[in-house]
Amino acid sequence: MMRLLDLAEAIDAGDITPSTVMTLAAEAIAAREGEVKAFAHLDLDAARIAADRRGGDDGFFGLPVAVKDIIDTADMPTAHGSPIYARHRPKADAAIVMRLREAQGIVIGKSATAEFAYTAHPPTRNPHDLAYSPGISSAGSAAAVAAGMVPLALGTQTGSSTIRPASYCGVAAIKPSYRLLPMQGIKPFSPLLDTLGVFGARVVDIAYAMEILSRRPMRVDGGDFGTPSFGILRQEFLGPAQEAGEAALVFAARAAQDGGAVLRDIASPPEWHAGAAAHRVIILAEGADSLAYEAVHHGEKLSPVLRDALARGRAISAEEYDLARRDANHARKVSRAVFEGVDALLTFSAPGEAPPFPQTEGGQFNRLPTLLGLPAINVPVLRGPKGLPVGIQVLGRFGEDRRALAAAAWLEARIAAS
Repeated sequence: MMRLLDLAEAIDAGDITPSTVMTLAAEAIAAREGEVKAFAHLDLDAARIAADRRGGDDGFFGLPVAVKDIIDTADMPTAHGSPIYARHRPKADAAIVMRLREAQGIVIGKSATAEFAYTAHPPTRNPHDLAYSPGISSAGSAAAVAAGMVPLALGTQTGSSTIRPASYCGVAAIKPSYRLLPMQGIKPFSPLLDTLGVFGARVVDIAYAMEILSRRPMRVDGGDFGTPSFGILRQEFLGPAQEAGEAALVFAARAAQDGGAVLRDIASPPEWHAGAAAHRVIILAEGADSLAYEAVHHGEKLSPVLRDALARGRAISAEEYDLARRDANHARKVSRAVFEGVDALLTFSAPGEAPPFPQTEGGQFNRLPTLLGLPAINVPVLRGPKGLPVGIQVLGRFGEDRRALAAAAWLEARIAAS
């Protein structure tokens, strides 16, 4: 995999040029894109020209970036994974793309996504084994990083669309605190849940990207943030993880303890149980509103699974939706108490290894953190019985993304040393 921070430092030192990195990216794409299918659209010629012209003296230093295909780009199509928007060209870049370009990031292409970032599987395959899923909605972004095509990719998460693909593909990723990154110019599905995500090879890479994109102190490389303490959260009300998922959590906890971290078991409060149920109501009700035009005017072009979801969303009453929002607010209010005495929580990123392509199950452990708006970070841990990656999820307090990133980076180092 390409390491974002290492490449940025190498360009800054004059050891490599943006053009050389772009050539390496193009070579990786030529070698693997035909089978992985990480991209919905590529413009390598424009990316090469941009890299040749860019001085590479700040920010992303002219490095290539993949952008999920629900995020508007004025110079590339944004199809939202749907034939309804084939060849659709937005009039303006999304706010996050403007930030990316201003920081000298070069958009190399639009990464493949599920239809309107919901549950229909995109054509993308897992780079570690093409017979398996790379995750669903942000699958192209995770796969592009895992296959060494780009050092950075942008995705989104409404349920499990950043953390689960990162776990399945063996890359680091963050779903930051709700609205830490701007959502203007991104096709909505559930505005109360939709959150931008960032993919990279390591935690220090996504922290570096988050500092630039959020315009806040986020870097965790080169600093001593101390030994964190962790709460072990199994979200037991959702049922058990698979053997590989449990093994990853146990391995990560043991590595943390061996490194001197204090661990304690955390029980999910009842409000979190209700919040997890509220997530389903909110996503369906808001999805029905967000895609009302498409359902009425282009219903025949929607997949059966999405048509069914939108029909269920339309059947949700205003009273039921308001009750779900109330339960979500109650769940958020008790979150601070759950973190008392610990710096971060450890829980499952996914039930276990990736399922066979094109199965779509496995997002249950990500929906509650999304509803709560908490920073969630995937840390790769081990390979399961099928040889596929399995990660664990590090959760932080709302708004304390850097603290969560520091804890995740510390844990990543302990895992590597184990």
